[in-house]
Amino acid sequence: MQTLKISTLTICGIDELPDQSERGVSHVLSIVDPDLPALEAFQTYGAHDRTILQFHDIIDAAPDRILPQPEHVTQILDFGSRLIQSAEDRVEGHLLVHCHMGISRSTAAMLTLMGQTSPDESEELLFERLRTIRPQAWPNSLMVGYADDQLSRKGKLVAELHRHYALQLKRDVMFEELMTRIGRTRELEMGRSAA
Repeated sequence: MQTLKISTLTICGIDELPDQSERGVSHVLSIVDPDLPALEAFQTYGAHDRTILQFHDIIDAAPDRILPQPEHVTQILDFGSRLIQSAEDRVEGHLLVHCHMGISRSTAAMLTLMGQTSPDESEELLFERLRTIRPQAWPNSLMVGYADDQLSRKGKLVAELHRHYALQLKRDVMFEELMTRIGRTRELEMGRSAA
């Protein structure tokens, strides 16, 4: 198992960023819409290393929207590689991954990073850890598919994602309403098929 020497993993949305400013965040992965203005919340943070990725939280192509691409997941894995390479230079750290709501892009990214650093850990345990970090996790299925390919998980990460969706649908009706509203019914079907 590789180590990040990161003692705290946090996933949140933009509105939660001010609450994290006093928590010693050392590394930030921001995944935001391309047209989002600069986030002022980070001005109150201490010294930290921040990477910004810009694409929309969608799973189907749409006009004037940037669909997650394999290269975005490659950039997430590059970020993880830099954390692994710099681990010797720190005693501990606090990794914050955020997107707009802290539900989809950020949870897919954190899952990718955990899969990268724990290549022998089962997909079931990776998702259990993800739910512990962010109970409302609904990872973007397109991003998870790319991560599955790039981490050579042979479809197991995607299969476990379907089971995760099924668990989340049982846990909270909010997911049914939210994913229907934003046009992600294909993910709802993935969860229903795994129930």
